Amino acid sequence: MSPEKQVKLYTLSTCSHCKATKKFLGDCNVRYDFVDVDLLKGEEREAILEDVRKLNPLCSFPTIVIGDTVIVGFREGKIREALGL
Repeated sequence: MSPEKQVKLYTLSTCSHCKATKKFLGDCNVRYDFVDVDLLKGEEREAILEDVRKLNPLCSFPTIVIGDTVIVGFREGKIREALGL
């Protein structure tokens, strides 16, 4: 994996697919940033949800952004491909 792609996750703290995504990325030693949207409040939460809707109109979780690629749901094959693993 040449230049490291930025990885950003929009997740819910209670979501099993979100937890599986975080575990998978951790197991692959991939650095990522994440936001547990359900733990945010007020304007911050609304702003993040607006960002998620731009990437994923259904606003489902996890919404994963790897470089310019958006992946909705824990789809290991697509995540590996986007990371070049």
